[in-house]
Amino acid sequence: MSLLRTSARWLLGAVLLFAGTAHLTFARDEFVAQVPSWLPFPVDVTVAASGIVEIALGLALVVLGRFRVAVGWIVAAFFVAIFPGNIEQFVRGTDAFGLDTDLARGVRLLFQPLLVIWALWSTGAWRAWRARRSTARR
Repeated sequence: MSLLRTSARWLLGAVLLFAGTAHLTFARDEFVAQVPSWLPFPVDVTVAASGIVEIALGLALVVLGRFRVAVGWIVAAFFVAIFPGNIEQFVRGTDAFGLDTDLARGVRLLFQPLLVIWALWSTGAWRAWRARRSTARR
């Protein structure tokens, strides 16, 4: 694993640790704005649970290098799973995180796929999948 990929994985881990901590502390109201109204769970439980999951995933990215490929797929799946919250914020026109226009909220939607790519690239998950697929073809 290259220094660049390892650094990117650690940085993503730090971002998730920060975001998870923010869920549980100073940015709780901002995250409440992103909880889809159709979820059957209380909003505060959803925000707390997603914060705990983000902290766990951030730690996993930093300390479980041996399992980085599996962790990469799990982190990518998490980013896909929380995407409806970003869509909900856009559709409802809810202001949060300084996103106070439809354009700003729409542009934010474009960044979620980049997080998925970051998780898959920095952990080598995408490379491992391509290698396994190429081996299976032979």
